[in-house]
Amino acid sequence: MFKGIIGLLAGAAVLAGPAIAQQPQPEMQQIRAAVLRVDEERLPPISRLDLPVEDLGFAGARLAIEDNDTTGRFMNQDFEALEITATPETAGAELDRILAEGIQFVVVLADDATTLALADQAGDRAMLLNARARGDALRGTDCRANTIHVAPSHAMLADGLAQFLMWKNWPDWLLVKGSHPEDENLAAAFRRSAAKFGAKIVEERVYEDTGGARSTDSGHVQVQAQMPVFTQRAPDYDILIAADESDIFAPYLPYLTWDPRPVAGSAGLVPRSWHPAMEAWGGTQYQNRFERLANRPIREEDYQTWLALRIVGEAATRTQSADPVELREFILSEGFDVAGFKGRKLTVRDWDHQVRQPILLTTGLLTTSVSPQDQYLHQTSALDTLGIDRPETECSF
Repeated sequence: MFKGIIGLLAGAAVLAGPAIAQQPQPEMQQIRAAVLRVDEERLPPISRLDLPVEDLGFAGARLAIEDNDTTGRFMNQDFEALEITATPETAGAELDRILAEGIQFVVVLADDATTLALADQAGDRAMLLNARARGDALRGTDCRANTIHVAPSHAMLADGLAQFLMWKNWPDWLLVKGSHPEDENLAAAFRRSAAKFGAKIVEERVYEDTGGARSTDSGHVQVQAQMPVFTQRAPDYDILIAADESDIFAPYLPYLTWDPRPVAGSAGLVPRSWHPAMEAWGGTQYQNRFERLANRPIREEDYQTWLALRIVGEAATRTQSADPVELREFILSEGFDVAGFKGRKLTVRDWDHQVRQPILLTTGLLTTSVSPQDQYLHQTSALDTLGIDRPETECSF
């Protein structure tokens, strides 16, 4: 009897086998994106440790594609990101070429003006993920519905620093800004943060960029003699805040001020989206994977590009879809979040499409603190104590 049952089961298996084998496999979903890096001619950085790297941003993209594919292979999804460099003059043509290929997610590494122009050019044909530009106007009066801001804004960076300085009971600031427009934009963010958290800017000074030596021996000697004189006779202050987006003078300030005071902002204690020494919340493993891939330490543009593509990958995984419209809607919904090795879920603000995220306060070697600081509370999310909150926004989509 048992032999008969076994024979029947074996026969059923033989009959079922070919039917199972002949079932069609689901079609592989392709999720394509592009990384458009717009390079400008700039003076060499003051420190040779900051010299440009050829794969800036692109290395972060490659790691993101690896991470997306790790999950994607189980979901029958395949991810791809084109790597394209351009100049401000050729960026528009490169974007047209990307759009002509049907790609609807474009990570942009460019300055404020170019990012805005590309957003207007893309219109409803693509979603742009801003991985470099920090201007608050891009999240305010110049906001665009087709753009998600992965890079933190000037306001977020300034607020992250201000919270820590108020925790340290250093409320009196000497603000030194550069003479370029982008320096004024950052200085405005520090003024706003001072008013928001109760600090006082005792005086503002402008460091005029007159050109000349930067990183040569004569430049060092010149600045060493210049900075003490430039910072003397200031009202009593707790800390000097440098607003130097152009990388003209701030790195020279630590230990060269007339009064023995700490420096923060664009040098000294610097607010950042990421730091190559970050180790908490799985950061060590993340750093190791990046360094194995790129053979160098990570930079902020790499992290921000990685996060931009992980946003796309997370949306595709969670929705099990490759439809760009469906992915966009989910990314902007209340149900979306993505992990970023910062100890909190990262989400997108619906009023200006800024990615909520902690701000790291860093020195050259370490992360000193992470904002928001514990004492700053918010009715919705502590992360909304950083940057422009809903009641303050000037953005209107």
